[in-house]
Amino acid sequence: MVSSKTRTAEISRKTNETAISVRVDLDGEGRYDVATGVGFFDHMLEQLSRHSLIDLTLKADGDLHIDDHHTVEDCGIAIGKAIADALGDRRGITRYASLDLAMDDCLTRAAIDVSGRPFLVWDVVFPTQKIGAFDTELVREFFQALAQNAGITLHVTNHYGVNSHHIAETCFKAVARVLRAACEPDPRQRDAVPSTKGSLKG
Repeated sequence: MVSSKTRTAEISRKTNETAISVRVDLDGEGRYDVATGVGFFDHMLEQLSRHSLIDLTLKADGDLHIDDHHTVEDCGIAIGKAIADALGDRRGITRYASLDLAMDDCLTRAAIDVSGRPFLVWDVVFPTQKIGAFDTELVREFFQALAQNAGITLHVTNHYGVNSHHIAETCFKAVARVLRAACEPDPRQRDAVPSTKGSLKG
């Protein structure tokens, strides 16, 4: 369900592996209410919401007795679909953004094109396989699902870093900031789709 007056959307997605409900408000204040059953992932989604200023409500019930993979990936799918719905025809958005984000020992770059064409370039290597009980390979899985379903081109590069927690956190924060900037209205073209094609629907 999409509101025609505000850039909000709600998605419910249920499979044999997960049941997920998500609501986003692209013009929010970075408020979040997240519960996936995966503590570190909840922390990262809170960062995504807070630094993008996208209000995010997400509840996930997944097959965590197997592992975290399905829950993390399917949350990416659901959030991506909600963002795509909330963007509508993408009229008046800034579309592009890039940022280098520093955190302690880490520097990570994110660049985005809210293009309608899903693509992920991922140049991030974690020095450990785990952050607590969380598999670091799932960070990429989340962003792959997000990019694919939001219809965005997303490039993420970790320039350097020695702490896996910090590397993951800079990825989420950097993506949050470029998502915020690219989805914000462009005051010089509020009624125009920022493309010579006249469409950003893929």
